[in-house]
Amino acid sequence: MLKRLSVTFFFVFSVLSLSNFVLAKDAAPLADDPVVEQRLIEISAEMRCLVCQNESLAGSRSDLANDLRREIRNLIVAGKTDAQIRTFMVDRYGDFVLYRPPVKPITWLLWIGPFAILFVGIMGLLIYLRRRNLSIPSTKLSDEDNRRIDALLKGAKSRTTEGSHD
Repeated sequence: MLKRLSVTFFFVFSVLSLSNFVLAKDAAPLADDPVVEQRLIEISAEMRCLVCQNESLAGSRSDLANDLRREIRNLIVAGKTDAQIRTFMVDRYGDFVLYRPPVKPITWLLWIGPFAILFVGIMGLLIYLRRRNLSIPSTKLSDEDNRRIDALLKGAKSRTTEGSHD
């Protein structure tokens, strides 16, 4: 029984291990020219994948990213400059395709928005704390209360020093 179970386990493990070879994808083809491929990597590293949105075009493995890299590679081979390629991508997909969009009126909110939200949050916190402090009544301790507090503190201090010598 144990031998049959171990043979079955070995068979299932072998089939699962071999399935990785069947399901593996081929590596994305590189350009014939390493200079073209290096330019492609530099340009696509500055662009955002439109599917992943939080990953660069160079690092994404989505189908759209593969198509966009192929398009950029074709533009490089066609002799376009880096600026012309960026302009082509922005004209086609908007400023969102760039990781660092230019500062212009349409992107002001994108650049200034996080700082404005932080400023409003800090101002709201300060207003809340000020109102809370004003709503708490201030009480002044009498001389007798101060003497009792001092006596309690001295007693607590002497008890902690006595316990530390043991």
